[in-house]
Amino acid sequence: MEPGEHRFQAPSWLPGFLVDLWDVLAVYQSLLALIIVVAGSMLAVLGRMLVLFWARKLTARSSRVHGGPGFRLLKIATSAGAWVLTILSLVLAVRVLAFSDSVETLVLRLLTSVLILRLVKEGLQASHASLEIFGRFRNRFPIVEERTMPLFDLMMTVLIVAAAGYALLVVWKVDPTAWLASAGVVGIAVGFAARETLANLFAGFFIIADAPYKVGDYVVLDSGDRGRVAKVGIRSTRMITRDDVEITVPNSEMANTKIYNESGGPWVRFRIRLQVNVAYGSNAEEVVELLNDLATTHQTVCDTPTPRVRLRALGDSGLEFELLCWVTEPSLRGKVTHELYMAIYRALNEAGIEIPFPQRDVWLREAKPR
Repeated sequence: MEPGEHRFQAPSWLPGFLVDLWDVLAVYQSLLALIIVVAGSMLAVLGRMLVLFWARKLTARSSRVHGGPGFRLLKIATSAGAWVLTILSLVLAVRVLAFSDSVETLVLRLLTSVLILRLVKEGLQASHASLEIFGRFRNRFPIVEERTMPLFDLMMTVLIVAAAGYALLVVWKVDPTAWLASAGVVGIAVGFAARETLANLFAGFFIIADAPYKVGDYVVLDSGDRGRVAKVGIRSTRMITRDDVEITVPNSEMANTKIYNESGGPWVRFRIRLQVNVAYGSNAEEVVELLNDLATTHQTVCDTPTPRVRLRALGDSGLEFELLCWVTEPSLRGKVTHELYMAIYRALNEAGIEIPFPQRDVWLREAKPR
C-alpha cells in the first residue's frame, strides 16, 4: 500500500463535520486508529459514569434502592455497554490499519471472543440480580424464592454458557454440527451409565421447585422412617430421626413415595389420639369429663382447637373412648402422649373406674364313656 493511501472510508453514520477530519487523518492511519481507540474508550467510561451519577442522584433518598439488585443490574448493564463500545472502537481501529486480510480476520475474531467472554461474566451477574428482583415480587412470581434460587441460577448459567459457546464456534467458523452430534452420543452413553444419578438430579429439581417439604419439617415415609428434614439437596434428602441418627434418602425415592408431612397443612400443630378403654358399667359422662379435664389442664396441649373426647365403640371388653388434642409441633407427640397416659391411668384408679383387659371363659366338658 502506497503512503497516504487508505482502504477504509469514513463510516456512513459519522456526522458530516467529522468526515473531512477523517479524510485528513486517514493519511496517518496509525494516528487515526489511536484517536478512535482513545475516543471510544473515553466515551465508554464517561457514558457509564454519567449514567451511574444520575442513577445515584435519583436514588439518593432510598438506600435500599441504591444498594439493591436493581442498582446492581444497572451497573452491570452500563459495564456491558462500556465494553461493547470499547471493543467496537478497537474493531474500527483495526479496520483503519493496513493489515492483511488474514491478520485482520484473526484480530477481529480475538476481539469478538474477548467481548463474548466479558458479556458472559456480566450476563451471569445480571441473571442473579434479576432473580433477586423477581423474588421480591412473590405475589407476581411466587415460584422464585430463596429455596428455588439455586435451581434457576443453575439453569440461567447453563443457558448463558451454552449460548456463549455456540457464539464462539460461529465466530471461529467451527461447524457445531459435529460437536453437537458427538455431544449427543456422549450424552446417551452417560445417561445409560449414570441413570440413577440423573434420576436423583431430576427428582431433586422437581422437589426444590414443587416443595412437598422443606428444611425443618417432620415427615414420615412409607418405610416408616420419621424425622426432621435437615437438608434438601440436588441428589438426596437428609433426615434426622428421633434417635438423632441422620439418614440419607435418594431424591428419586422421595419423589416416588408417599410422604406424610406432619408439619404441613394450615399450621405446624399436630393432633394426637389416645385410646382409653373402661369397663362396662362405668359412668360414661364421668369418663368424658375426666379425660377433658386432663387434656385442658396439661401445659403443652393447645387450647385451640379445644381437646375433645369421643366414644368410638362398644368393644368386646369395654367402652372404647378416644381423646383427641393438639400439640404445638410434631416432635412433642411422644412426650405428651406419655404424660397424658400416665395422668389418665392415675386418675382412673383414683376415681375407681376399672380399666378392662381381655378375658376368656374356658368350659371343660367331661367326655361320656363309651
